Amino acid sequence: MITTSKLQQALLIWFDKNQRDLPWRHNYEPYQIWISEIMAQQTQMDRVVKYHNRWMNSFPDIHSLARASEDQILKCWEGLGYYSRARNIYKTANLLIDKHNATLPKRIKTLLSLPGIGPYTASAIASIAYGEDVAVVDANIERIFARLFNIDLIPGSPEAKREYWQKATALLPKGEARNFNQALMELGALVCRPKQPNCSVCPVATHCLALQYDLIPERPIPKKSTKTIPIKMATGVLLHQGLVFIQQRLADDVWGALWEFPGGRMKEDETAEDTVVREYMEETELAVRVDSKITTTIHHFTRYKVTLHCFFVSLQQHESDPVLHAAQEFHWIPFEQIDQYAFPAGHRKLITFMKSNKLA
Repeated sequence: MITTSKLQQALLIWFDKNQRDLPWRHNYEPYQIWISEIMAQQTQMDRVVKYHNRWMNSFPDIHSLARASEDQILKCWEGLGYYSRARNIYKTANLLIDKHNATLPKRIKTLLSLPGIGPYTASAIASIAYGEDVAVVDANIERIFARLFNIDLIPGSPEAKREYWQKATALLPKGEARNFNQALMELGALVCRPKQPNCSVCPVATHCLALQYDLIPERPIPKKSTKTIPIKMATGVLLHQGLVFIQQRLADDVWGALWEFPGGRMKEDETAEDTVVREYMEETELAVRVDSKITTTIHHFTRYKVTLHCFFVSLQQHESDPVLHAAQEFHWIPFEQIDQYAFPAGHRKLITFMKSNKLA
């Protein structure tokens, strides 16, 4: 039988001795907690620390964040993916300036009214930054509870989510929300891992029903594997009079407001070279010819594996001003300035290849 007070005490003692030295834990400043929580969604902690430090060097407070341009925000976020999160941070920063005296509110209801802040993030900010007595539930905590209480509900189902939040609220020790919530998340990250959990060092192993019944591999109930969908695409780097053509994606598009080289998905009856020529005409009304192959990059996002064929192209016409049909803005820039702009993963890999091989 699980004894709540002993479980709470064991977790808090373990966290005090084993917590990682993370930059936002030095002073628990609300702004830093907020940014760290948004960055940590579906991202490994070592990358979060790297990006968090870079972010704080660029935007040390809400005022500096609100003064920045969206391009600067996206550039600083580049590589983390899920760029809508960065845009929501930017929107929230401006709302905080306008309506909240440049301060993150404590109240859950108010936090939930801000762009990009859902129930988990609101609870994390309230409890970790302000010490409010509210529970949190993230993927780590769901996994711990599924094992600790031997919960056989389907992960992600409304019933499972209700059960996990009820358990988290019931377990929360009054006045200890900051440390207890972090202890649960830390336990899931370091000990009660998705694969190969280290039950021998778990501070709550004696309370764990799944361990008692030898059901650790079955908790949470394993999800059905999702099939990877392959996508073949092609893009062209257009050079003209020593400059490179780039365009900015539409704000409501996939990777909205990021910069790119024109291109798109290959049709079944097309070569990659044909795709580049067609996409340039459809997107910019610029007639181009393919000069040479640069490289092929591969990147993954959500369920997709994207193979991107990359080429150098040149104009077949005198006119160099495009008519944009799939972008909101364009620039002709020296290649040396390209690092000032944020690109999607496949195009960033292409740029890195070109730089390392001195191709532009």
